[in-house]
Amino acid sequence: MAILVVARLWTAQYEWYAHKPNALKGGLSPAIIESIKEGKRPANMQPDEEAVYTYTMELLTTHQVSDATFAMAKDRLTEKGVVDLMGLTGYYQLVSMLLNADRYPLPDGAQPELKPLAAK
Repeated sequence: MAILVVARLWTAQYEWYAHKPNALKGGLSPAIIESIKEGKRPANMQPDEEAVYTYTMELLTTHQVSDATFAMAKDRLTEKGVVDLMGLTGYYQLVSMLLNADRYPLPDGAQPELKPLAAK
Protein backbone atom coordinates (compact mmCIF):
# COMPACT_ATOMS: atom_id res chain seq x y z
CA MET A 1 0.00 0.00 0.00
CA ALA A 2 2.76 2.44 0.89
CA ILE A 3 4.48 1.81 -2.44
CA LEU A 4 1.25 2.60 -4.27
CA VAL A 5 0.86 5.83 -2.30
CA VAL A 6 4.40 6.85 -3.25
CA ALA A 7 3.83 5.88 -6.89
CA ARG A 8 0.59 7.87 -6.92
CA LEU A 9 2.17 11.01 -5.47
CA TRP A 10 5.02 10.82 -8.01
CA THR A 11 2.77 9.68 -10.87
CA ALA A 12 5.31 6.91 -11.30
CA GLN A 13 3.61 4.78 -13.95
CA TYR A 14 6.05 1.86 -13.94
CA GLU A 15 6.15 1.65 -10.16
CA TRP A 16 2.34 1.57 -10.09
CA TYR A 17 2.27 -1.03 -12.86
CA ALA A 18 4.81 -3.23 -11.06
CA HIS A 19 3.29 -3.07 -7.57
CA LYS A 20 -0.47 -2.95 -8.09
CA PRO A 21 -0.67 -6.73 -8.82
CA ASN A 22 1.32 -7.45 -5.65
CA ALA A 23 -1.02 -5.26 -3.61
CA LEU A 24 -4.02 -7.14 -4.98
CA LYS A 25 -2.35 -10.50 -4.38
CA GLY A 26 -1.51 -9.38 -0.83
CA GLY A 27 -5.18 -8.70 -0.12
CA LEU A 28 -5.45 -4.93 -0.55
CA SER A 29 -8.97 -4.07 -1.60
CA PRO A 30 -9.45 -3.03 -5.23
CA ALA A 31 -11.60 -0.15 -3.93
CA ILE A 32 -8.70 1.11 -1.81
CA ILE A 33 -6.34 0.84 -4.77
CA GLU A 34 -8.78 2.76 -6.95
CA SER A 35 -9.11 5.54 -4.37
CA ILE A 36 -5.33 5.87 -4.14
CA LYS A 37 -5.15 5.95 -7.95
CA GLU A 38 -7.69 8.80 -8.00
CA GLY A 39 -5.74 10.72 -5.34
CA LYS A 40 -8.48 10.25 -2.74
CA ARG A 41 -8.34 8.99 0.83
CA PRO A 42 -9.69 5.42 0.78
CA ALA A 43 -12.78 4.57 2.81
CA ASN A 44 -13.24 1.46 4.91
CA MET A 45 -9.57 0.81 5.60
CA GLN A 46 -8.44 -1.72 8.20
CA PRO A 47 -6.61 -0.14 11.17
CA ASP A 48 -3.16 -1.10 9.85
CA GLU A 49 -4.05 0.18 6.36
CA GLU A 50 -5.24 3.47 7.83
CA ALA A 51 -1.97 3.83 9.74
CA VAL A 52 0.12 3.15 6.63
CA TYR A 53 -1.91 5.51 4.46
CA THR A 54 -2.11 8.34 6.98
CA TYR A 55 1.55 8.15 7.98
CA THR A 56 2.82 7.92 4.41
CA MET A 57 0.61 10.71 3.07
CA GLU A 58 1.40 13.04 5.98
CA LEU A 59 5.12 12.41 5.70
CA LEU A 60 5.26 12.89 1.94
CA THR A 61 2.94 15.90 1.72
CA THR A 62 4.04 17.86 4.82
CA HIS A 63 7.57 16.44 5.23
CA GLN A 64 6.88 15.63 8.86
CA VAL A 65 4.51 13.55 10.98
CA SER A 66 2.37 14.79 13.84
CA ASP A 67 2.66 13.24 17.28
CA ALA A 68 -0.86 11.84 16.91
CA THR A 69 -0.07 10.18 13.57
CA PHE A 70 3.18 8.74 14.91
CA ALA A 71 1.40 7.37 17.99
CA MET A 72 -1.35 5.78 15.86
CA ALA A 73 1.19 4.21 13.51
CA LYS A 74 3.34 2.95 16.38
CA ASP A 75 0.27 1.47 18.08
CA ARG A 76 -0.96 -0.29 14.94
CA LEU A 77 2.33 -1.18 13.24
CA THR A 78 4.81 -1.34 16.16
CA GLU A 79 7.86 0.89 16.39
CA LYS A 80 9.82 -1.47 14.11
CA GLY A 81 6.96 -1.33 11.62
CA VAL A 82 7.09 2.47 11.56
CA VAL A 83 10.86 2.38 10.96
CA ASP A 84 10.34 -0.16 8.17
CA LEU A 85 7.61 2.03 6.67
CA MET A 86 9.96 5.04 6.70
CA GLY A 87 12.69 3.06 4.95
CA LEU A 88 10.27 1.67 2.37
CA THR A 89 8.80 5.10 1.71
CA GLY A 90 12.20 6.71 1.26
CA TYR A 91 13.46 3.94 -0.98
CA TYR A 92 10.43 4.01 -3.28
CA GLN A 93 10.62 7.79 -3.54
CA LEU A 94 14.13 7.31 -4.92
CA VAL A 95 12.87 4.60 -7.28
CA SER A 96 10.05 6.91 -8.44
CA MET A 97 12.49 9.73 -9.11
CA LEU A 98 14.77 7.46 -11.10
CA LEU A 99 11.97 5.91 -13.13
CA ASN A 100 10.41 9.29 -13.90
CA ALA A 101 13.70 11.02 -14.73
CA ASP A 102 14.64 8.12 -17.01
CA ARG A 103 11.12 8.05 -18.49
CA TYR A 104 11.24 4.31 -17.95
CA PRO A 105 8.68 2.78 -20.32
CA LEU A 106 5.86 0.43 -19.50
CA PRO A 107 5.99 -2.98 -21.19
CA ASP A 108 4.50 -3.22 -24.67
CA GLY A 109 0.73 -3.19 -24.50
CA ALA A 110 0.54 -1.77 -20.96
CA GLN A 111 -1.31 1.51 -20.61
CA PRO A 112 -0.51 4.18 -18.01
CA GLU A 113 -3.12 4.17 -15.25
CA LEU A 114 -2.19 7.33 -13.34
CA LYS A 115 -3.35 10.75 -14.42
CA PRO A 116 -1.41 13.74 -13.06
CA LEU A 117 -2.84 14.99 -9.77
CA ALA A 118 -4.34 18.45 -9.75
CA ALA A 119 -2.09 21.05 -8.15
CA LYS A 120 -3.27 22.14 -4.71
